[in-house]
Amino acid sequence: MRKLTYLAVFEPTETGYSVYFPDLPGCVSYGEDYEEAQKQAAEALGLHVYGMEKDGDEIPIPSKVPQVDPKTASGYLVSPVTVFPDLVRNELDNRAVKTNLTIPAWLKELAEAQGVNYSKVFQAALMDYLGISQTPRQKP
Repeated sequence: MRKLTYLAVFEPTETGYSVYFPDLPGCVSYGEDYEEAQKQAAEALGLHVYGMEKDGDEIPIPSKVPQVDPKTASGYLVSPVTVFPDLVRNELDNRAVKTNLTIPAWLKELAEAQGVNYSKVFQAALMDYLGISQTPRQKP
């Protein structure tokens, strides 16, 4: 399983820690204390890498020494943050999302009278229509 570890800069603020990743511009996070900042940094890193991969962007090789922004507040900490991109992708790609459907009232009444699970039926019908037996990124 693929694992990525990037160095994050944890910058103390009046209300907690601001976090940024020098190798990944735009990947930022925050936590009210150091422990929360670490959790939020891992989530931000996972989402950032996921977004880059979805967009077809090249994932930069993690540097061994971060380029800390000279404007960073004193007392900052540098700490590694690790994510497993395949787990993040699997979770995000297979999360349930809501969508609206329009069907005739008489069909809705019949389905409800028989206790139909709309989500299950729609998912099965859509997969059948698309000719797939499992989600594209689902791992057995």
